[in-house]
Amino acid sequence: MTHEAARTLEADEPLRRVLGRVSGEEPGPTLVCIGGIHGNEPAGVQALRRVFATIASTRLRLRGELVGLSGNLAALARNSRYIDSDLNRRWRPDAPEGTGSGGAPDSDNRERHELAQEFEHISKRARGEVFVLDIHTTSGAGVPFLVLGDTLPNRAFAKQLSIPLILGLEEYLDGTISDYLTALGHRAVTVEAGQHDATTSIDNAEAAVWVGLAASGLIDAGAVDRVGESRDLLSRATRSIPRALEVRYRHPILPGDSFRMEPGFANFDPVSPGQLLARDRSGPVRSRWQGQILMPLYQELGNDGFFIVRRFRPVWLWLSAALRRARLDAIPHWLPGVSRHPTRPDTLVVDRKVARWFALESLHLLGFRRKRTRA
Repeated sequence: MTHEAARTLEADEPLRRVLGRVSGEEPGPTLVCIGGIHGNEPAGVQALRRVFATIASTRLRLRGELVGLSGNLAALARNSRYIDSDLNRRWRPDAPEGTGSGGAPDSDNRERHELAQEFEHISKRARGEVFVLDIHTTSGAGVPFLVLGDTLPNRAFAKQLSIPLILGLEEYLDGTISDYLTALGHRAVTVEAGQHDATTSIDNAEAAVWVGLAASGLIDAGAVDRVGESRDLLSRATRSIPRALEVRYRHPILPGDSFRMEPGFANFDPVSPGQLLARDRSGPVRSRWQGQILMPLYQELGNDGFFIVRRFRPVWLWLSAALRRARLDAIPHWLPGVSRHPTRPDTLVVDRKVARWFALESLHLLGFRRKRTRA
């Protein structure tokens, strides 16, 4: 077994792209853990430092390979979400190449290229399936949750992580690194570990990595005490939260809105219709929905004011999986107002003037996600 950079890192040690790499003698899957795609979210980096230090001190034997990566190095150094543009919105195939002064690639675009090169190297080295944990935190307080591109392989991986799952959020988060890696054929899940500066967020992120090591098959859960302890920690932290929820509403922020969240909201706090949630240049922003609030914005950068989520019953997850395994995702163009895209076989065009609620909900069950709404 080789231990590259798997040692305790001092807090003032310069950040490195590769935080650690541990390769087992036996072939097996690869688990890639990313911390700090947003530079004001260092908990993932700190958690990975802990994990690699523990692996080094205990000489833990793995199958396959564990790789820890720092995301946006320049933004992490400044404790800023990003430098020029959001690195976690730059992974669409058609994303523009951002430029800085003099026409050179901007800082975040350089970070993107370096990370893409690391993933290319990792894929070439892989001796089995590749799993990814992209670790984030939120500006509002609260407990951990998961976000994913809604594929059955991603769901199967997420189900083993002992953390509530949010469905539909990926519709509003275009160009994420998790979507990019899912499109490459990897199993990729985003972990929101808690509030940016809370020490519990580091604990939650570390626990997610240990559980992820077992869920991806790099270690045997019963042979490593840290896995059971980590499952218990995550289960305790989220015991009052439904296992699956879906997004019901997103409050967008436009330039010049002067959006300000009302103080005191945490992830999964209950909200009611008419409740004051925020203020902007138009006046009070009140909830239109009964549900739970998610990711209330308490930072300067960002264009999502908050989300409203509600419980998603497990029977619908089961039905969705059954429909996809039956290959019914090949026939949704039969629904009213739904047609195949003329050039993209995996894309449907939905006429909202014709398609009704049932058609749209059916597409969700079959794994389709909204990318654009026609007027």
